[in-house]
Amino acid sequence: MTEGQGFPAQQQQPPGLTAPMEPRPDHGESTYRGTGKLAGKHALITGGDSGIGRAVALAYAREGADVAIAYLAEEQPDADETAKLVEAEGKRCVQLPCDLTQEEDCREVVRRTVAELGGLDVLVNNAGYQMARRDSIADITTTDLDRVFKTNLYALFWVTQTALEHMGSGGAIINNSSIQAFEPSTSLLDYASTKAAINNFTVNLAAEVGERGIRVNAVAPGPIWTPLQPATQPESKLEVFGSDAPLGRAGQPREVAPAFVFLASDADASYVSGTVLGVTGGKPVF
Repeated sequence: MTEGQGFPAQQQQPPGLTAPMEPRPDHGESTYRGTGKLAGKHALITGGDSGIGRAVALAYAREGADVAIAYLAEEQPDADETAKLVEAEGKRCVQLPCDLTQEEDCREVVRRTVAELGGLDVLVNNAGYQMARRDSIADITTTDLDRVFKTNLYALFWVTQTALEHMGSGGAIINNSSIQAFEPSTSLLDYASTKAAINNFTVNLAAEVGERGIRVNAVAPGPIWTPLQPATQPESKLEVFGSDAPLGRAGQPREVAPAFVFLASDADASYVSGTVLGVTGGKPVF
């Protein structure tokens, strides 16, 4: 889309899939070039089937890492496509269908990653859920809260706790925050709350595990064109989605992935921990 424009009106049901989207998101399939920054690494990416997760999986593979991706069973078509992209680079892609709102599933995806890849060096807590088709706090049910908080926060704790049992010096944990932690939308009250908590989690955990040589950071994307948008936003908002960013447009997943590569790299980010890196199209993250 050109500057100042949003996207064609379209709707899906959560969690959303890539194939029906118009236009299709750009994950860097034809543009990302790796230079071996993550050679020999083993990475787990939650929500790795589509959107930012797919772009990160592809970038990591092109940088030399084997990856495992965790995703909902209904997202299997997207997961299969991501696996093909990773395997085309000669790297392994372990597919882990699961429900991250369940504690045991969170812990099991880590154990399976370690068993099948032979270790865990990079954890990307990317999976998230929102629902912007609401008008006020009165519309948020307990069921809504459970889904948002368990996906965005409980899973973050459960997956990370288990990952730290297997991660040694040189390990990197990267959490997916959001511009919503800094500029919250009223229609995303519960989601924005979890993203602010993720920022706090990131800083606190970095302080705790730094002595083990493990770095913890977060990336805060702005408006990014992923399946979550048509699955959770009203059609009218999609038509102007991203137009309020200083750069005048929404971003693509490929524009976020390099931040995750940087934070995972021992060479580039060896002294970077406890920070939130904004990829927001110009919106401030402070």
